[in-house]
Amino acid sequence: MRLLIVEDDDRLADAMRRGLQDQGHVVDVAGDGTAGLGLASEPGYDAIVLDLNLPGRDGLDVLRTLRTSGVATPIVIATSRDETDDVVAGLDAGADDYIRKPFAMRELEARLRSIARRETPPAPALLKVGNLTFDLATRRVTRGVREIEFTARELAFLEYFMRNAGRVLTRPMIETALWDRTSETTSNVVDVYVRRIRLKIDAEGEPALLQTVRGIGYRMERA
Repeated sequence: MRLLIVEDDDRLADAMRRGLQDQGHVVDVAGDGTAGLGLASEPGYDAIVLDLNLPGRDGLDVLRTLRTSGVATPIVIATSRDETDDVVAGLDAGADDYIRKPFAMRELEARLRSIARRETPPAPALLKVGNLTFDLATRRVTRGVREIEFTARELAFLEYFMRNAGRVLTRPMIETALWDRTSETTSNVVDVYVRRIRLKIDAEGEPALLQTVRGIGYRMERA
């Protein structure tokens, strides 16, 4: 998923960013309400974590502004406030869920996945391209009877290619989908990940599934 964290506590924001990136997600961070509103107004995020107590613009103000302007991105409000009224106000303003600080990273990710599923058609339990299968629930990948091990980052690439099987994906498209906006990518980093994935999914004698479209990018074959 592509996620946005709006949180003014730098240490907490960094912990959330690293924890979610370790699970293969792409994460952008904003440190105040004004910056958060600007980023959240842009398309492309699967879910947003929004602190209520923010400098610049209060989290509730950001939330109301987003919903009034038609932004329907799922939002989890994160709060350390004890007053139930704040949570109720956030839900009434259009938040999809809430989480109280401190929280476990596993709980946060579970809530984000849950609200993202509510806003989109049910995703298939399995992604299949030829005899390559990716079980999204268990994060298990097989080709035929062979099970293949991937890092979380490699799985993010593989999932993106399999979800877009048959489409030509340019390098800028891949970078936009799989890196946060503050990351600097070198000219060959996409090629490096493609090479790693190819080495793992294509055993000797098996048809190559991930094709290079010369001068443009890559395409995962459907067959």
